[in-house]
Amino acid sequence: MRPDSGMDLSLLDKGAHSASYFMLTRGMGPDADIVDFCIPCNPYFPTPEMFATLADNLTTILKYYPSDATSITKQLAGVLGLHPQTVAMANGSTELITWIDHLLIKQSVAVPIPTFGRWTDQPLETGKRVDMFLLQESEGYALDLDAYQQFIRDRGSRVAVVCNPNNPDGGYLPRRNLLRFVDGLHDLDLVVVDESFIDFVDAERCGSLARDAAIRPNVVVLKSLGKNFGLHGIRFGYLTANPALAERVGKALPKWNLNSLAEAVVYMIKDYEAEYRESLRLLRRDRTQMAETLRLVPGLTVFPSQGNFLLVKLPPGQNGTAMRDYLMSQHQVFVRECGNKLGMTSQFLRLVVRPRHDVDRLIDGMLSYGRYLRGEDSVGGHLVVHPASRTASHTAREAMVAH
Repeated sequence: MRPDSGMDLSLLDKGAHSASYFMLTRGMGPDADIVDFCIPCNPYFPTPEMFATLADNLTTILKYYPSDATSITKQLAGVLGLHPQTVAMANGSTELITWIDHLLIKQSVAVPIPTFGRWTDQPLETGKRVDMFLLQESEGYALDLDAYQQFIRDRGSRVAVVCNPNNPDGGYLPRRNLLRFVDGLHDLDLVVVDESFIDFVDAERCGSLARDAAIRPNVVVLKSLGKNFGLHGIRFGYLTANPALAERVGKALPKWNLNSLAEAVVYMIKDYEAEYRESLRLLRRDRTQMAETLRLVPGLTVFPSQGNFLLVKLPPGQNGTAMRDYLMSQHQVFVRECGNKLGMTSQFLRLVVRPRHDVDRLIDGMLSYGRYLRGEDSVGGHLVVHPASRTASHTAREAMVAH
């Protein structure tokens, strides 16, 4: 079911990953007003003042060569309070995943699924054996670390991966439990903890293993600055590990693999730490409010999350691909349908946490889609809602507004 909106909905079918915002806006024209619930981004950071500073210096930033990666990494490590020899910085966390696969994964890797697709796709593309540990919907996609460790031993996996929080469900593992897990696998070639979304966690104050990785023989922790800072377009991330592992990855990276925009932001971070912390507070508030609001949608299952996104399961008989297309074509709301994620079906959507007014637009679209499925009339591209359906949806909206 693909409503006729004049846009090319095939743009949404991009295989393992979603279409870019630029691709969609080019396809929809200059008047497109897309609300992006697909790409996990921080809507409150950078601040308008930061963007204004970058804009004022854009000519210089784009015209001149950046510093080498070693210099930028040293600055970042200083801001984060890490030893620079334990940090390797790259053009996005995906670049680091690629190099980890090429340099440090030799035979096999264990990965819980569903999770971020590059952790399965990248080693499969280079001929590695990927041992997939299936997380269960009935258990809320929670990762049982003891069962996972036994699975690794039974399969003889030489590398283990954990995303914390996990993507797409936002499940979180307490630091104490995860540290016990990695120490129990000290004889493996490598244990990777992908913490791309850990700054959004409020379950405990300091959940990162970044500093622990620096003093362990086989642990690498990944971080994504683009996701945390709301700057996906810059493409920058880093890893922490003991100096030998960090150097091995760092030496494989090009000397000038970081662009001038990334350098400019790294040098701005220290002056905007308070604003960044406030952005995280606002986003955590929005996550709670958005989850409560979504639970008022009839038949929708909302999974608990510590990320900046929420996993939802659609009611029986509804299909995520069809809803995605409907929301985009009729409401210009872009959502992530999870049917192409290993371990999931198209009945699931991952929805990025956004401010309340954007959530209202999403909810309106989802309720409208429910009426559309019930076969109510559509005239000139606009729904004609029957009185009974209008009453039901109005009641749901009233409940959400009152809430």
